Amino acid sequence: MLSDKMKLTAKDILEKEFKTSVRGYKPEEVDKFLDLIIKDYETLHQEIEELQQENLRLKKQVEDASRRQPPPTTAGTTNFDILKRLSNLEKHVFGSKLYD
Repeated sequence: MLSDKMKLTAKDILEKEFKTSVRGYKPEEVDKFLDLIIKDYETLHQEIEELQQENLRLKKQVEDASRRQPPPTTAGTTNFDILKRLSNLEKHVFGSKLYD
């Protein structure tokens, strides 16, 4: 699953501490940006969970439907049946002109 492959969690981002230096970034700006990233991660994780649940539900629906329906068969269709249908179609399309 995708969420299992993600290396960071929202908690990891929240708890991340950065070392400061003389010309470092403003901690307030970093914190605001990390807050946005955390919200996106939480939204992404929630969306993944919902899609995985929907995927499982749809797979079960397909499985249930395939159990209820017998597989289509072509048994009983022979060349004779096909020729008979073709003859009936010609009679319907051409009518009495065919035999005049």
